[in-house]
Amino acid sequence: MVNNDASRPDDDSAPETKHPSFAEMIGSNSNITQNADGGIDLLSTVGGVRGILETVLPGFVFIMVFALTSNLGWGLIASISLGVVFMIIRLAKRSTLIQAGSGLIGILICAFAARTSGNAKDYYIPGFYVSAAYLAGLLISVMARWPLIGLLFGFIRNEGTEWRKKPERLRRYQVATWIIIAVFALRLAVQIPMYIADDVVALGLARALMGVPLYAAGLWFAWLVSKPAAVAGDETSTPKPAA
Repeated sequence: MVNNDASRPDDDSAPETKHPSFAEMIGSNSNITQNADGGIDLLSTVGGVRGILETVLPGFVFIMVFALTSNLGWGLIASISLGVVFMIIRLAKRSTLIQAGSGLIGILICAFAARTSGNAKDYYIPGFYVSAAYLAGLLISVMARWPLIGLLFGFIRNEGTEWRKKPERLRRYQVATWIIIAVFALRLAVQIPMYIADDVVALGLARALMGVPLYAAGLWFAWLVSKPAAVAGDETSTPKPAA
């Protein structure tokens, strides 16, 4: 008779499947990169020059065309056309369809909001919801003492979640998360009054300036604030010259 157990591998010989932690998943999905000095590479983090253009230009072109023509349709066509061009460029660079189309989907959502109401200022409504969602998520993480910026930076710095056991590191990551909270809160505090006042051109310009540039500045400041303190006698310190 054939021993059925012999056909099955030993439990001890089976490779152990390691599932990534929540912090690892956040870190691995982030675009944050470090430069040679260990600082944050802001240009790479925001997607490089192309990433900045893809984020800022569609909304900027929309508001400029609308301001010049007072025609909502032309503004939307210009914005969507630019999004299509960016998508084609990404596909030509062999990006995945999801990567290439994500920016265009965002533009289409904004265009749909404006077209449905017939009001140009509603092009910016989806952005309010996105900012509010990030703001709420970051606030909850701080209140729960699991600051999201700590989870993100902790993975990048190879700290994992061990920093939660150190009060000073936890405090620094709490402060860093508050900085990013302030970025989203400032967006809403400045732009919602413009929306209410029907100041569409000012709203469009504010959205462009308070998008990638403000976020990058906040991220850079949060990185500096949460930087681990230098250890005395570190081997990386500059040696004294021999007498």
